[in-house]
Amino acid sequence: MNGNSVQKIIPVLLSGGTGSRLWPLSRDLYPKQFLPLCSERTMLQDTALRVSAEVTTAVEAEAVFSAPLVICNQEHRFLAAEQLRQSRCTPRGIILEPMGRNTAAACALAALTVEADDPDALLLVLPADHEVRDVEAFRHAVGIAARAAAAGRLVTFGITPTRPETGYGYIRRGHAMDEADGAYAVAAFVEKPSLEVAERYLAEGTYAWNSGMFLFPVARLLAELERHAPAVLAACRAALETGASDLDFFRLNAEEFAKAPSISIDCAVMERTDRAAVVPCEIGWTDVGAWSALWDVGAKDGEGNVVIGDVLLEGARDCYVRSDTHLTAVVGVENAVVVVVDDAVLVADRDRAQDVKRIVDRLKADGRSESSSHRRVHRPWGSYQSLHTGDRFQVKSLTIAPGSRLSLQKHHHRAEHWVVVNGTALVTRGEEQVMVYENQSIYIPIGTVHRLENPGKVPLTVIEVQSGSYLGEDDIVRLEDVYGRN
Repeated sequence: MNGNSVQKIIPVLLSGGTGSRLWPLSRDLYPKQFLPLCSERTMLQDTALRVSAEVTTAVEAEAVFSAPLVICNQEHRFLAAEQLRQSRCTPRGIILEPMGRNTAAACALAALTVEADDPDALLLVLPADHEVRDVEAFRHAVGIAARAAAAGRLVTFGITPTRPETGYGYIRRGHAMDEADGAYAVAAFVEKPSLEVAERYLAEGTYAWNSGMFLFPVARLLAELERHAPAVLAACRAALETGASDLDFFRLNAEEFAKAPSISIDCAVMERTDRAAVVPCEIGWTDVGAWSALWDVGAKDGEGNVVIGDVLLEGARDCYVRSDTHLTAVVGVENAVVVVVDDAVLVADRDRAQDVKRIVDRLKADGRSESSSHRRVHRPWGSYQSLHTGDRFQVKSLTIAPGSRLSLQKHHHRAEHWVVVNGTALVTRGEEQVMVYENQSIYIPIGTVHRLENPGKVPLTVIEVQSGSYLGEDDIVRLEDVYGRN
């Protein structure tokens, strides 16, 4: 890269995780990257804004960010699209994974997708669930990495350690690179160490935490994947070639993608290649992997407590307490995590925050819905929340966004009664269309084709009373759907 060229950097936002260690807030159908855990914005939104196309890398404008490519679970497609829209971020594309296949496959998908249009571009691979507090330092580090990547290096970002951490992998840096001041050849990748070894790494000063963020030249990454992980590359190429566009998304061929070995890009390529480089940096980075990490980065009171929501503390120290619903009082405890949501409460020792995943595993083994969904379930048209369930009836609250509509559908086993409490509804019932206003209601008999939509400019709130012999969500026959869910 010379002084007269501008290097295009395409951010690749990896948004496929489930965040089970942050239960009960993070769940399979609404995981942590879609939650506002570290700011008023969600973690996906913060990640996208960090690399918005309007900003440069702060290195003499030699590298600029292009529109991001997003790779996410197909179950989260509308969440990802809507949150990006709210952030005024128009992505280059959104690739839907039918199942998780780890980061090597995700990187291969990104490189193959970009290769046709921008073979000389750089891919900035970013997990969508990391916190970066010093954005300017991050952009500066990307600028350094861009110089190294333009010289054909596969670059990772190494976080300067602040403590002897045993929960992260480490990178030992080698000689300084002539092509990029501030970048180093990778001498070795090291697995998570014992406390004694981590203390030695911290003292030596040549080790960095492995952040899981990368900057790759497209052509070089594909060549290294072909050399070190050909099965991953072949499966991803086939899944793309036989996939199909669906609205604003691209659906991979599930059968072909399933053939990709599930392996990280670290194990598949970075630990095997002779082209690995590292940029050590101090960017206020945190892998938000557990409640203890949110305590680390949270604003603390004089007793070391992080408090969010309607919370009262008495004699509590070094606690993380969050209530998203009602008043929560905590008395005389230390080093605890307390999280209260509408259908679950978590109380844990902060030092055992990683073990929350065991609770999620037990919930899944017992077939309990609390592992996968909240009471408020998000849909592309808005959301619904179950208010009460009894024998042969269920009451829900539906919120339909302005201009949105549910599918044209019918039910075999239930009737529905809709009461509009806010906004105006346009209801299709059989052959007729009816406008229903606030404090009015309408009845949908069993088997009647119907649709509910919001023609207004404010959210529409409807109380739905279902009655019948079966009330499951799978008793929906979609006849027409603008979201491609037929």
